[in-house]
Amino acid sequence: MSEGIIHSRGDLVGGRYKVLSHIGAGGMQEVYLGADELLGREIALKVPKNESAAKRFQRSAIVSARVNHANVAKTLDYVEADGRAYLIEEYIEGNDLGWLLKERFSALDPMMAGFVLHRLARGLAASHHAGVVHRDLKPSNVMSVGGETLRDVKITDFGIAKMAEEEMVEAVEGGDDSLTASQTAIGALPYMAPECINAIKDAGTPADVWSLGAMVFELISGKKPFGSGLKAVPAILKGELPPLPGNLSSRQFKPLGEAIYKVIQRCLQLDPSARITADQLVEECEKLCYPAALREFGNVKRMNNSYWGFIQAENGGDLFFHIQSLFGTHRVAVGDRVWCARYSGGGADRAFPVLRVKT
Repeated sequence: MSEGIIHSRGDLVGGRYKVLSHIGAGGMQEVYLGADELLGREIALKVPKNESAAKRFQRSAIVSARVNHANVAKTLDYVEADGRAYLIEEYIEGNDLGWLLKERFSALDPMMAGFVLHRLARGLAASHHAGVVHRDLKPSNVMSVGGETLRDVKITDFGIAKMAEEEMVEAVEGGDDSLTASQTAIGALPYMAPECINAIKDAGTPADVWSLGAMVFELISGKKPFGSGLKAVPAILKGELPPLPGNLSSRQFKPLGEAIYKVIQRCLQLDPSARITADQLVEECEKLCYPAALREFGNVKRMNNSYWGFIQAENGGDLFFHIQSLFGTHRVAVGDRVWCARYSGGGADRAFPVLRVKT
């Protein structure tokens, strides 16, 4: 067993949940892929890293279990066994948005950003209707269903986020766990609403809307709107949103990009009462005109005078694309891996938009 990992493959928790593998770790929890032997399904099994977190797990499970929506990872059970507390959650096969931005894409085109924004808004609205505030929305707490293909998204860790809030309070007020809490706070800062910085205990549903706006700005620009780390604090308190990202200036992407940017502006109002609500956010997203075509991968097969070319799709066939269909860059070379949507066309199917994949 590796250092810091509590369970090994085959361990049985609560007489029902068998550990299959270690998935990863967050600031306060270890996460395992498990099997529910009673219902015959895969689950995510989450274990607190320390006693402080363990004390909060049951309360967090009760809070997060209130939310039932397709774009929210479902809390299924809470178990106490062998002196430990466990959260049992829906298992989502995929990667989180933070990983996708770091490892695969510099930014997402406005078509995909609109798709993601709309679904996150729905999940957030459902949680607010259930009386649940997340308070720690960030890319690492949003799972991409289907991994790199990004077929859908689900917000995770509603319960853990309540614990994160308490950790962040300790980071501000001091305490035995202030160092660990400070690390938690630093990771959350780029998406934290100004009222959270001033008095996180008093932050309500508008704080989640701010966080969602900050996340979506990062999705379309590849940059956090107010910077990272402690340097983000004065920028957040001023609330001066950077201008429309330059990668949206192309005529192929500008109209939808500008519409999404206006929605982001309504999310990032300094005054919480002036911010759009989650329900209003859903309504605004329903006005966005974005295609929801499934994305696929391929490699640039041929280029003609750097204006157009063909992609050899991993799903089969060749896709025609024009240089103006590229998002985020106007330079690709033969052999580059790309991500695109496919549309029927005369002769060869068309690829739009086209994003270069990080190598």
